[in-house]
Amino acid sequence: MKNFGFEQCDHDHCLFIRGLGINLTVLLVYVDDILITSASEEQIMNVKDYLNELFTVKHLGTAKYFLGLELAHSAEGLVVTQHKYAQDIIKDIGLSKGKHTTTPLPAGLKLSTETGADLTEPSKYRRLIGRLLYLSFTRPDFCYVVLQLSQHLQHPCEKHWDATTHVVRYLKGTASTGLFFPSNADFSLRVFYDADWAACHLTRKSLSGFCIFIGQTPIS
Repeated sequence: MKNFGFEQCDHDHCLFIRGLGINLTVLLVYVDDILITSASEEQIMNVKDYLNELFTVKHLGTAKYFLGLELAHSAEGLVVTQHKYAQDIIKDIGLSKGKHTTTPLPAGLKLSTETGADLTEPSKYRRLIGRLLYLSFTRPDFCYVVLQLSQHLQHPCEKHWDATTHVVRYLKGTASTGLFFPSNADFSLRVFYDADWAACHLTRKSLSGFCIFIGQTPIS
């Protein structure tokens, strides 16, 4: 891709960028899956033709599913969800018929490194947290909660597991929630940031909080 004029992103080595404005072309590579986007159909075809000269490439058309991400296109904009991925998590945990909750965690819940007996199978906790972290790409509403739970991967306790299954119950009621990028939006990047003085009950350090928007869409 560098030989074809692309520059590799320093922060994500799977991401390649070429050109500016109407000629901007972005290419994302994950093993043998490739996603190409550009404001110019001609630029996309040029990249496809170049790749066809090097490899046997199968063109799947407009992106609808990519690495667990479901993309729905319309004149109003683009919706990105992970509905199937979320349903798989709910099914694997055995909560398909369970009740859903309305909040990612119970109000006022405080977790620490000493919250009860150790889990007999800590690997199941680590695997579930890993899946929830991937799911949080399109779910900033419980991103903070999952990051808090991921701090206990070394010594997860029963209460940590209960809190994580509570997140899955919340997910059960919101499995179709995702990110909506309006076609007429201003795609400027906006960041709001604050800190809560000495709020961590474990270290008495300050907790930083932030919310990042692309246009009107919160992405992190």
